Amino acid sequence: MIKVWFASFLAVLSLVGVPAIAASTDSPIVIAHRGASGYRPEHTRAAYLLAIEQGADYIEPDLVMTKDGVLVARHENEIGVSTDVADHPEFAARRTTRTIEGETFTGWFAEDFTLAEIKSLRARERSPARRPVSASYDGREQILTFQEIIDIVRAAGRPVGLYIELKNPNYHASIGLPMERKLVEALAANDLNRRDAPVFLQSFWPQALQSLRQLSPVRCVFLINSVSPPAEILKANGIAAWSDVYSPEGMRKIASFADGVGPELDLLLPRDHEGRLTAPTKFVTDAHTAGLVVHPWSVSAENPALPTDLRRGNSSASGYQAKLGDAEKYFRALFALGVDGIFTDYPDIAVRARRR
Repeated sequence: MIKVWFASFLAVLSLVGVPAIAASTDSPIVIAHRGASGYRPEHTRAAYLLAIEQGADYIEPDLVMTKDGVLVARHENEIGVSTDVADHPEFAARRTTRTIEGETFTGWFAEDFTLAEIKSLRARERSPARRPVSASYDGREQILTFQEIIDIVRAAGRPVGLYIELKNPNYHASIGLPMERKLVEALAANDLNRRDAPVFLQSFWPQALQSLRQLSPVRCVFLINSVSPPAEILKANGIAAWSDVYSPEGMRKIASFADGVGPELDLLLPRDHEGRLTAPTKFVTDAHTAGLVVHPWSVSAENPALPTDLRRGNSSASGYQAKLGDAEKYFRALFALGVDGIFTDYPDIAVRARRR
């Protein structure tokens, strides 16, 4: 997957009547990562509604596509982890192994199911040991279509935006299910295919952003992982270090095809060898200088997800993995850097930190 991603990144760098949903005026924005996914199974109506109740400015749907060409909300094509499909004997024969963008998965895949079949499944928490409260809601919620998510936002009663990621668009195109035009058609049908719409389109795939830019004026955000590709890939592409991609010059190149960047948290606030927070980098300053907004991802509140100096409790005690650490302090440190928004599974904590 890294080789495909990096090659597409270099290719792009060389290219140098319906009521509208209102935009939030709060800043920095709080982006509910898969909804309030710390409390409810991800990408469900319950997760999105709770995020809205908790004060999130944007909700984030990840989109994949069904066999009959409908955009639905799942974090990845493989749906065995986040649904009860394994409990459906009628679908047992569809379990398979598939390689997607260089990674191999075994399970059930959204593109092998019609929308009607997808709707027969129910969502479940992917990490029940870490999120027992969310897991207690297993089996209650259907998989949502993109249109159903738009309808949830429209009925929110206050300004709430959409922060959309197309998952593996190159793979979908390779199997005859291109996603970009379907997404733009849905936005247009809901009066959201405009520059001032409360919508962001995000991707780790520069080519997808380039394609979307040709179809839509909606703002685009390029996601950046903190993990470097293997050394041989860097060398083959004349890159001395992965940090060159998000150097000041790299930021200027990103600005040729995106309006913002979504860096992994460690690119802003690194951790030392013991997992403690260290001094911040210049990432936010460099991105702002290039004219890019900065929306880092993604803050979770459970102990294992936090820097070690923000964890609470005895690590050997029962329930430590599910215990919430001092995520509010983490948010305040990120806000102090001048970020323009933050992805989080716990929007209530982010909203509380923003008020202080």
